[in-house]
Amino acid sequence: MHTSYDPAALDAESETRRYRTIWISDVHLGTAGCKAEHLLDFLRRHDAQTLYLVGDIVDGWRLKKRWNWPQSHNDVVQKLLRKVRKGTRVIYIPGNHDEFARLYDQNFFGGIEVRLEAEHHTADGRRLWVTHGDQYDGVILYAKWLAYLGDQLYTLILMLNHWFNRARNRLGLGYWSLSQYLKHKVKDAVAFISAYEQVIVNEARKRGYDGVVCGHIHKAELREVDGILYCNDGDWVESLTALVEHDDGRLELIDWSLGGLRT
Repeated sequence: MHTSYDPAALDAESETRRYRTIWISDVHLGTAGCKAEHLLDFLRRHDAQTLYLVGDIVDGWRLKKRWNWPQSHNDVVQKLLRKVRKGTRVIYIPGNHDEFARLYDQNFFGGIEVRLEAEHHTADGRRLWVTHGDQYDGVILYAKWLAYLGDQLYTLILMLNHWFNRARNRLGLGYWSLSQYLKHKVKDAVAFISAYEQVIVNEARKRGYDGVVCGHIHKAELREVDGILYCNDGDWVESLTALVEHDDGRLELIDWSLGGLRT
C-alpha cells in the first residue's frame, strides 16, 4: 500500500503517527539535493519502536569533493539522536555513499547501532532481510568509476530539479521530481531497476527470508516478486518516501512529497 497525506489532516503540534517500525534510506546529507527539511517534518510527525537507517544517510562521496553541511542537515542528525534518547532503537546500515561507517560494524554512536545488515521480524511473523543493496548493483561491483561518473551527472540533474521545484512553488504547486520522471522514461534505467530487484529478491530467497527491505536505487516499491516480498523504502532526494510497519505487521509506503512540508 502506498499512502500520501494531506498536510491539513496531520498537524505537527497535535498528532504524531506511531508505528512499530520505520525504514528510511538515501537521505544523502551533505548534498544540495538532500530534502532535509522534508525529512525533519516527517520525523517530527512519526515515531516508532525501531527506526532503520538503510544506507546513504550521509554522502561521503560528495563531502570529499565539497563540504556542504547546512543547519538543516545537522538538525536531522540531532533529531535522530533525540529519538534514541526517548527510547527509539535506531539501527544504521551503511550504504556505498557512507561506506566509511562499515568499519564500525557492531559499534554504537550516540546510541545508534551500526550494522552491516539486519534481520527484522514483523509482528505477523515474517523474517525480513534489511540491507542497503549496493552489493547487488553490478555497476558498483564491477565498474565503480562508472558509478562515480553517474553520480556527477545525477548531481547536475538534481540541481535542475531544485530550480524546477522552486518555480513550481512560486506557482503554488507541490513538489514533483523531475529527476524521477526522467529516470523512469529511460529504458536502460528501467531495465537496471528490474534487474536489481530480481537479483536482490533471489538473494533473499537463497538466504531463507520471507522478504527484503533495501534502498540504493531511489525507487520506492512494495510488492511480491516470485513469492518474496520486495520492499524498497525510496529516498529523501527524489521521492521522499518511507516504509512503515503497523502494530499488526502490515507494511505500508508513505509518500511525504504530497503530504508533508511545502517549501
